[in-house]
Amino acid sequence: DDGIGEIESFALKNAGHEVALLTSVSAFWKACKKKIPDLIVMDVMLPDADGFHIVKEIREKELYAKIPILMVSARDSELDIVRGLDCGADDYLTKPFSVEELLARLRVTQRRLLLLQASGDADTPIFENGELKIDYAAGCAYLKGEELHLTPIEYKLLCLLSHNVGKVLTHTYITQQIWGSSWENDIASLRVFMATLRKKLERGKDGQQYIQTHIGIGYRMLRVE
Repeated sequence: DDGIGEIESFALKNAGHEVALLTSVSAFWKACKKKIPDLIVMDVMLPDADGFHIVKEIREKELYAKIPILMVSARDSELDIVRGLDCGADDYLTKPFSVEELLARLRVTQRRLLLLQASGDADTPIFENGELKIDYAAGCAYLKGEELHLTPIEYKLLCLLSHNVGKVLTHTYITQQIWGSSWENDIASLRVFMATLRKKLERGKDGQQYIQTHIGIGYRMLRVE
């Protein structure tokens, strides 16, 4: 939507951001080759592709995999929101929305990015639990020696659980740490991200269990021998 795009661009520039307003996926990829973005605001309904597909494609590219992504769309069904988060978006904002809400969401996303970048522990830069290894300083996680391709939120969740291994963390505590709030939508998003994280950690029926669900309470990382 050209009109909304112009308003968003103007508001972001006024807030001190450097903005590239791109109206097609082909233009987006060309811009990424020139300069890797710090954050992406992606519409779902694009002229030459499906936004869900593009977010998934971004997450599959190692160079762009950890860039925070905010999806915006007039498609406001729970199914669409869950699909957006499931394919790799960090947040999903439904139209119509105010400029103030957009900027607030981006500030939250930026805070999460800063926490992600500062998630290392100087005393214990490497965490190991069974075949899981987290290099906090490098911002990477490995399973059986192979790097896990995690979204920024998945990685942040993994770090939060690992720093509290063996301890049950409540839904409220986790959402406060990750999103800075504990709204009902945040808890629904948490379930989606936790499900995708577990799929990557606990591969197959015989995969080692690392995360335990405490129904109605929260989650705990198990200590694996």
